[in-house]
Amino acid sequence: MTTTDPTSLASPAGRAGAPLVCRSREELRSARSELGGDVAVVMTMGALHEGHAMLIRRAREKARHVIVSIFLNPLQFGPKEDLSRYPRTFDTDMQICTAEGVDVVFAPTPDVVYPDGDPGVRISAGPLGNVLEGQSRPGHFDGMLTVVAKLMHLTGGTSFYYGQKDAQQLLLIRRMVRDIDFPAAVVSVPTVREDDGLALSSRNMYLTESDREVALCLSRALTAGAAVAAEGPSSIRRAARAVLVREPLALVDYLVLVHPNTLHDVPEWYRGEALLAVAARVGTTRLIDNTPVAVGPGGGALAVFSDVPHA
Repeated sequence: MTTTDPTSLASPAGRAGAPLVCRSREELRSARSELGGDVAVVMTMGALHEGHAMLIRRAREKARHVIVSIFLNPLQFGPKEDLSRYPRTFDTDMQICTAEGVDVVFAPTPDVVYPDGDPGVRISAGPLGNVLEGQSRPGHFDGMLTVVAKLMHLTGGTSFYYGQKDAQQLLLIRRMVRDIDFPAAVVSVPTVREDDGLALSSRNMYLTESDREVALCLSRALTAGAAVAAEGPSSIRRAARAVLVREPLALVDYLVLVHPNTLHDVPEWYRGEALLAVAARVGTTRLIDNTPVAVGPGGGALAVFSDVPHA
């Protein structure tokens, strides 16, 4: 892994070699006032891994300073999801932030982000938040957009970096920024994978060794579908589904080929960019994965989408 040497950084806000950790709004405001020029922000819920490190790396390539938020947002967890079970690895997270040359880490508690308790006003994800992941996790995207909006304001970032792995989240953040006129640039970064194809996720640490072998069927299904993208939507869906049905221990929630801006299933005649996405439960862990594909002659897997016009 290529990292920035933190001893070479001259952050006006933090100590040389380590980010400044801010726990309160006041501390963040003071640190932010010392950061001149472009400030990129990477929002996380902690349990950082190489995928987060890649986001930070891309942010540092483009911006003068980088802020990382580490906040386990309770609004994103439904009644059947165990917030207490989510991994908390702050010391390791700080090692990654230090190695990648982060200037400021904002690590607030819920009472700092939500000083009046459960917020009475939230950002609504609308119809796009009720399909795919939203169908399985009601209210999840409202909670996600609410905290993203708050962190955009609190950090005062000029650009915000998100991974393509959470494609629906990325789409909704872009729509919020566009629809409500946030003065922010949203940058997507390709999904980071293990050598065997498994998409990196904080939830992977829940997988047993045997679960992990089963989980590989998700990325293999996406690869199989993308390989026949030139043949059209039916071939893509059929090839991906054939991989999944051979792994009975993966309980598939959905496998879809949808338009990247509407999340509507693409018809057989469709040619252009589409999202091939899958969700499944492996053991006790629910996993998601996706790949952008170009459907039609010469098509195949894409790293990220181009600027697809809104449908």
